[in-house]
Amino acid sequence: MVKKGRIYAFFLIVLILGGIMSQTVMGITKEIKLGLDLQGGFEILYQVHQANDGEDINDDTLNATVSALNQRVNVIGVSEPNIQIEGDDRIRVQLAGVEDQQTARELLSTEANLTFRDVDDKVLLDGSDLKENGASASFKDQTNDPIVTLTLKDAKRFEDVTREISQRPPGENLLVIWLDFEEGVDSYKEEMLKPEPKFLSAASVEHTIPSRDVMISGSFTLEETKFISEVLNAGSLPVQLEEIFSSSVGASLGEQAMQKTVYAGFIGIILIFAYMLFYYRFMGGIAVITLSAYIYLVLLVFNLMNAVLTLPGIAALILGVGMAVDANIITYERIKEEIRSGKSMMSSFKAGSRRSLSTILDANITTILAATVLFSYGTSSVQGFAVMLIVSILTSFVTAVYGSRLLLGLWINSRALNKKPGFFGVKEGEISEL
Repeated sequence: MVKKGRIYAFFLIVLILGGIMSQTVMGITKEIKLGLDLQGGFEILYQVHQANDGEDINDDTLNATVSALNQRVNVIGVSEPNIQIEGDDRIRVQLAGVEDQQTARELLSTEANLTFRDVDDKVLLDGSDLKENGASASFKDQTNDPIVTLTLKDAKRFEDVTREISQRPPGENLLVIWLDFEEGVDSYKEEMLKPEPKFLSAASVEHTIPSRDVMISGSFTLEETKFISEVLNAGSLPVQLEEIFSSSVGASLGEQAMQKTVYAGFIGIILIFAYMLFYYRFMGGIAVITLSAYIYLVLLVFNLMNAVLTLPGIAALILGVGMAVDANIITYERIKEEIRSGKSMMSSFKAGSRRSLSTILDANITTILAATVLFSYGTSSVQGFAVMLIVSILTSFVTAVYGSRLLLGLWINSRALNKKPGFFGVKEGEISEL
C-alpha cells in the first residue's frame, strides 16, 4: 500500500527549498564580495625593510604598518581593502574596484610622518619623539573612558609642550594629530589632499604632564583609541617598502572574466544535471534537487563568512559540484547493484547507502586535508581556493549524502516505487532473481 503522506512530505520540502532559494539567491549573489580578478584592481607584494639601523622588523612593526596602509587606502575611498602580512617581512595589498590605480599605487608607496600640532598649526612633536611601540589603547581611571597612552623618549620635552598648551583657554588647548605626506607625489597631493595633510584627531590637554608616560583623552570610542595608537606606532617605526611583485587587472577585463567564468560554470552544471537525469532517472532528479541546494548553501555560507570570491574560488565551487556529483554516483551505483542482486527496493536503498558512506567519507577527508595544507602554506588566491574548496566539500557532504538520502528515502518508504526498477535505471533483465 502506497503511503501518500511520505510523497506529500517530499513535495512540501522541495517547494519550501525552491521558494527560499528563488526569493533570496539574487540578494546573496549581489552581496558577495568580488576579488580584484573579477572586478578589476591591483595587487602589490611589498618587502618590508628597516628604515634605521638597529630597528627590528617584528609583529608589532608589521601590524602598525598594515594599519598605516589601511589609513592611506581609506583616503582614496576603497572601503574593503585586503592587506595581509605574509611571513616575517612581507605585506600583500589587494585593492579591488579601484578606478584610478596609478594614484592608489603612489599613495601606498609614499612615506608618511606624524606630527603633533597646536591650533595654530605649529609643529610641537612628531613620531620620532615616541618610544618604539610606545602608544597603546587604555581607559581613564576615574571615568573608564577610552584613552590613548604614550611612552616618550624624553619626558622633559613633553612636559614643556603640555605646560604651554594647558595654559591656553578652552578650545585652544588642543594637541592636534596630523598625517603628513612627503613631497614628490604631486598627483596624489593635488587630487586627494589639495594639498593639506590629513587630519586624524584632536585631543584636549588639561594639565602639565611631567612624565614619560602620558595620556591623551577626548571623545574617543574604543575603536578610535586602538586606531590612533596603531597609527602613532606606525609613525614612530617608519619602514621602507620595496615592491617585489605587482599585478593589475582592468575593470572591463575583470567583468569579462566574471561573465565568461559564470557562463562556463553554468554550462558545466547543466551538462552534469542532464547526465544524472539520463543515466540515473528518478535518482538523477533527486541529485538535481540536492545539487541546486548545494550551490545555494555554498554561496550563502561564503557570504556569511564575509569572504572574497575570486576566479580560483569559482573553480573550487565547480570542483565541489563534481565532488557532490561523485558522492551521488557512488551511492546510486551501490543501490543499483543491490537491485540487480534481487533485493527489494527498501533493502537495496539501505544497503547501498550504508556501503557507499565509507567511500564518500574517505574521499572527502583526503580532499579537506589537501585543502588545509593549501590554506596553511599558500598565499592570496591559493588560500581563497582552499577556503572555497573546504566549504564546498563540507556542504556537499551534507546535501549529497544526507539530503539525498532524506528525499530518496521518502519515496522508498512510501512504497510507490516498489517493483519499478526502471525508475532507478535498472532493466528488469539485469535483475538476478527475475
